[in-house]
Amino acid sequence: MVELVKAKLTDIPAMQALVVNEVKEGIILKRSDDEISTNIRSYVLAKEGDKVVGYAALHIHSVRLAEIRSLIVSPEYRGTHIGKQIVLFTLEEAKALGVSEDVLVLTYLPGFFTKLGFVEIPKETIPEHKIWADCIKCIHFPVCNEISLIYKLGL
Repeated sequence: MVELVKAKLTDIPAMQALVVNEVKEGIILKRSDDEISTNIRSYVLAKEGDKVVGYAALHIHSVRLAEIRSLIVSPEYRGTHIGKQIVLFTLEEAKALGVSEDVLVLTYLPGFFTKLGFVEIPKETIPEHKIWADCIKCIHFPVCNEISLIYKLGL
């Protein structure tokens, strides 16, 4: 049975192993062990026993804006709604933390997120432009094909 749990520092090697291919392909931004460690409280894992089968991070930009980052589900677990469970968990976490307006996602799979209530927005309108600091680390920078979507929390 797969359960959602908050990440621990000891999970970092398994987390890094899970995203190797997506990082190589530029689908997920490479994050160092130190960067993950610094932000470990942001991560929620999908685990089956001791095995990490998926995860995402909820990054808080401001009182108004959070971002779901690095959503990944192991290939053998895709199609089992684990990704949906992770996203719904992060949305509830954003509400519980008091994020007042929006949760942002940048993705190559917009259809997955629109089914969960996200709506596409032009990248130029992304609130809190400080998120672009991550873009410079991407292998696709400055030509980015990711789609930006927002989920309105409506608090």
